[in-house]
Amino acid sequence: MKKTLTKTLAALTFAGLIAGTAQAEYPEKDIQGIIQWGAGGSTDTVMRSVAPHAEDLLGRDIIMTNKTGGVGAIATKYVNAMKADGYTLLMGAENPQMYKVLGLADVDYSDMIPINVLARGIPIFVARNDAPYNNMKELIDYAKAHPGEIKTGSTGPGGLTSIVLAMLEAETHIDFTGVPYDGDGPALTALQGGAIDIMPAVLGAAIEHIKAGRMKVIGLVDTKANPLLPDTAPITDDFPGFNNYLPWGPFFGVFVKKGTPDEAVNKLVEAFHTAAQNPDFNDLMDKRGFSVMNISGQEAQTFLENYRSVSSWIVYDAGFARHSPEDFGIKRPQ
Repeated sequence: MKKTLTKTLAALTFAGLIAGTAQAEYPEKDIQGIIQWGAGGSTDTVMRSVAPHAEDLLGRDIIMTNKTGGVGAIATKYVNAMKADGYTLLMGAENPQMYKVLGLADVDYSDMIPINVLARGIPIFVARNDAPYNNMKELIDYAKAHPGEIKTGSTGPGGLTSIVLAMLEAETHIDFTGVPYDGDGPALTALQGGAIDIMPAVLGAAIEHIKAGRMKVIGLVDTKANPLLPDTAPITDDFPGFNNYLPWGPFFGVFVKKGTPDEAVNKLVEAFHTAAQNPDFNDLMDKRGFSVMNISGQEAQTFLENYRSVSSWIVYDAGFARHSPEDFGIKRPQ
């Protein structure tokens, strides 16, 4: 009996050591990185720039897949349906923070764990090179003289394009014809080919096209000048009503499903925090016009909640939300 008990205790101790070792060794296999938007867009650029540096620290590959559709909701729902084990990352942008009021999904970033909010971008307006307007005032004058004629790229309700256009329409009362695209990468390609006339975009996604002369920038959706666009005035110079919304812009972050073990969360947080400090990543972000944030934990949660409040009320006040933010306990920003 004593020998049997000794063997049993030894087996349990060994099993416990094995289990503890397995937890400590996360990750034991490659990790999925699910990117909400298509190749070549701003989200894709940020994620594919930071991931190699995180891989070096994790000791495993991050296999990145672009899973597009539903203003990023398809990717968000996919990750939310997977096991909470740290092996499926959502690599997303700001869009989920409006999902609930838009009726696109019943999940947003408040239902996930932020591993790192990596960076944020500045919205701009770009136009095809032969467009008969060179700044926002000329665009508005032309749009009023040609109602509904100007075609603009759109990435769907709740995307950056819809929110920036909602701001513009609220201040100028003009109409555009929206043409849907599956992300800002394809839309910017369409702009170069003349399929659309203008496009609200992220500076970081469009800057190389602008430098190469493939499109022209006609507006900076910010309250101050930007060194990458020295000849472009902030939109608030001509349209002071934009001060009610700005500064506002997209952000890009890495998230996991709630319930993911602390060991995995901590390892991921450490890896992406260090990766976001990499000089190569920071240099690329500077050149593309992105501002590195590199925040996690409570700081990231506070930022996300504030963003959800501001953006949810923007889309609600613009008239294209299906639900009031109050239905989800989202208070109007003060």
